[in-house]
Amino acid sequence: MSSIKNLFKNTFIYGLATVLPRLLTVLLTPLLTKHLPTRADFGELSVIFSWMIIFNVLLTYGTETSFFRYFTETKDRSKVLGTALATLLGTTLLFVAIAYLSLDYIEVWTNKSSDYWKWVIGILAFDTLAVVPFAYMRAQGKAMKYAVIKMINVGIAVGCSALFLIWLQDIPVLRDIVPSDKIELFFIAFFGASFLTFFVVCKPYFSKWTFDMQLWKKMLRYGFPILIAGLAFAVNETFDKILLEWLLTDNATDQVGVYTACYRLAVGMTLFATAFKLGVEPFFFSEAKNEKAPELYAQITKMFVILGSIALLMYIILVDIIKVWLIDEAYFEAMDIVPLILIAYLFFGIYQSISVWYKVTDKTKYGAYISVLGAVLTIGLNLILIPQIGYMASAITTCAAYGFMMVASYIWSRKHFAIPYDVKNMLLYLTVAISFSLVFFYFLREELGIGSWSLYLVGIVMTAVLSGIIWTREKTFIKNLIKK
Repeated sequence: MSSIKNLFKNTFIYGLATVLPRLLTVLLTPLLTKHLPTRADFGELSVIFSWMIIFNVLLTYGTETSFFRYFTETKDRSKVLGTALATLLGTTLLFVAIAYLSLDYIEVWTNKSSDYWKWVIGILAFDTLAVVPFAYMRAQGKAMKYAVIKMINVGIAVGCSALFLIWLQDIPVLRDIVPSDKIELFFIAFFGASFLTFFVVCKPYFSKWTFDMQLWKKMLRYGFPILIAGLAFAVNETFDKILLEWLLTDNATDQVGVYTACYRLAVGMTLFATAFKLGVEPFFFSEAKNEKAPELYAQITKMFVILGSIALLMYIILVDIIKVWLIDEAYFEAMDIVPLILIAYLFFGIYQSISVWYKVTDKTKYGAYISVLGAVLTIGLNLILIPQIGYMASAITTCAAYGFMMVASYIWSRKHFAIPYDVKNMLLYLTVAISFSLVFFYFLREELGIGSWSLYLVGIVMTAVLSGIIWTREKTFIKNLIKK
């Protein structure tokens, strides 16, 4: 249990490093939906961010996970650090050179101004170069330093964005030297934050380290399936916005903006799953040789399911209060996608926990298989359904893809790394939470009235029933966790 206690500590700190900055980023949603001239502008911004996520994966090509894998078991850790740093430095410089020489082609191909892409390329470069220094902090256990720098990074980006979008016209000195296009100003703000963050964390690049060719080959072999899995995940995560713009015939970019704004209402579950991943990944590797590791992994997954099930239902109950703070009223028309996206991210969090088996056994190719199949499902269903039902197709597809990946990972894990999951109880909690959530959102909101006291009373009763079921069946498990 001491290991789990340490996991909670790391998850809390890394959670702060993820949740607080992303909560600040969430402030950008009402800022952008209110101060960008049109919904189509927000849609255009969303599409560019989708491409950024895809290129983030391509530019790091599994180096972060490879670094953790070999840093924890290699005696000469300076070789691991040096090899990872040299690898990303070389490929990033090559990318920057090619991308800037191809700006005109990128503008034509994406139908997005090169004035945006010149800043985006810089953001991608500095973010990529900071990956290994941040991973080095996590490997050394410097969680608080990691958290503070991450929060400062986002604070600068959000602060500069607010300055440019809201108060720029009142500051003649700035108004005369910066562009007037608000989308370009937004990317300038993020470029400044990325540059300053890299400046703060770049010390490892100037420390004494060595490059090891054999280790580099091992890291590439280990990281390649991670790259494929990451790329497939990026498709699952973001390609729906790109496909919506390509496939919708009427007001496509406007519809992307509406969809993305309501998609961001699922931020609570997204943050929960991401914080869990950041805390649990180093823990999984450090405990891999522990004879009780399978039991620990099973307990961690059940903890996530319990907390995630309660969080899902509570978030659904409160979403009509949350939406007023997060997005402008003009974007409310896509609210029906929110429960499906929340459920999708709950599935994704479970998938991340279950997928420990292929990471600690060096069978990362299975992670690639699962993610690729999920990506194929994402692209296929979107191509079929978007012309029929619009952005609702993308929400259904996201939920289906992550659900499939969760189930596929569990089935494969039984063959390669047996973990004693409490499947019966976890399925019960998920079924109750999802059923209550769907009934509450799609039926009771309509029948009892959005914002009515009777609706929230029913929500309280539903939450009490779910919590009671969990407490009745897990009383001993929960008490042991609290005691330890």
